[in-house]
Amino acid sequence: MSSAKSLPPAIDIAVIGAGIHSLTLVAHLLQKRRHMRQKLWVFDPSGEWMTRWQHQFAALEIPHLRSPAVHHPDPNPYELRRFAESRPQELFPPYDLPGTQLFQDFCWDVIQRQQLTASVIQARVKQIVPLTETSRSQFQLELDDGRSIVARRVVLATGGGKVQMPQWVNSVGSDYPPERLCHSGKIDLRGCHLAGERVVIVGGGLTAGHLAVGAIARGATVHLMVRRHLQEKLFDAEPGWLGPKYLKDFSAEPDWEKRWELIQLARNGGSMTPAMMSQLRRYQKDDRLQIDDRCQIVKAKWLDHRWQVYCDRGQEYECDRIWLSTGTKLDAANEPLLSDILDAYPNAIVNGLPVLDDRLRWPGCELFVMGGLAGLQVGPVARNISGARMASDRIVPALTKSSLML
Repeated sequence: MSSAKSLPPAIDIAVIGAGIHSLTLVAHLLQKRRHMRQKLWVFDPSGEWMTRWQHQFAALEIPHLRSPAVHHPDPNPYELRRFAESRPQELFPPYDLPGTQLFQDFCWDVIQRQQLTASVIQARVKQIVPLTETSRSQFQLELDDGRSIVARRVVLATGGGKVQMPQWVNSVGSDYPPERLCHSGKIDLRGCHLAGERVVIVGGGLTAGHLAVGAIARGATVHLMVRRHLQEKLFDAEPGWLGPKYLKDFSAEPDWEKRWELIQLARNGGSMTPAMMSQLRRYQKDDRLQIDDRCQIVKAKWLDHRWQVYCDRGQEYECDRIWLSTGTKLDAANEPLLSDILDAYPNAIVNGLPVLDDRLRWPGCELFVMGGLAGLQVGPVARNISGARMASDRIVPALTKSSLML
């Protein structure tokens, strides 16, 4: 952790966020230019790599990743398999899905090999101010501790998603204990005591599945409400989206709206893996789980220390807790860190996603975007680990051009 590290007045590259995408970018960059370790600074409120990722996987007790062992931050796609040679039991079928601890240990190995343990500055970037009066594109980063620093180039790798809450939540009021109605991002199964409780979980994605399994393991009866039929898929987007099979036509599509539609069709909302569906079916047979397809809550009331839930099909239910596994929404127009960028460099935004150039650069300046916000260029897997590699392949050449160096 580098909270006390003194900042220079100006740096070459600022990477905002210290998650999987950021680590992937830095690892790929240093493979090309080792000396650039001295030129880049990573900013994250935790002061450490992958803190949020580790917390989320631990909080939901996720045993292994959904993506195969070739997807990870190291530039060598086979490096994780080599790392796991002495731990083969931590690669799960099918396609060698890495166990959570194995993946975490491997990422730490990448961090140590690249000498990145002290690279993260413990600070939240609260504002990116373009310095348009200078002859070269520069940005002033305002930090939450009152400090500021000027960066020649900035990579935004924060995820950028805002929690999506169903509309009915707005009319519930606030006279209930907050832990009785919360979004999946606020839930930590490790601290939940649910024996004898009935939990309603809203959502049909893999996170909802992990919440259901965790709640049942703690003695709860779970009611899973899905707005359509549960989808069973190995991956959240077809493997063809990782290469030219699908990306060739996607990249050739000049209409940004159509590209956005292709992303929606490819991801098609949340889905469960076959392994998760097998678990859920077992719990259904044991009467510990009820699944309602094509069912949405329209109203909920907190009465006598319990929820009264009303659905659009006319059913009413009582439960002790409601957990919302309703995902996040990407919207560049409402992303605080892009507010000043949009003012200085107006840009087209299509259903929340910005139009970037081929290097994932915001037109007119040296700000690069990773993650889901880069979807119009990277495709449906932009927010995934594989998308981090695909984004790095685009951004790194722009960062290593001598004409762009300080």
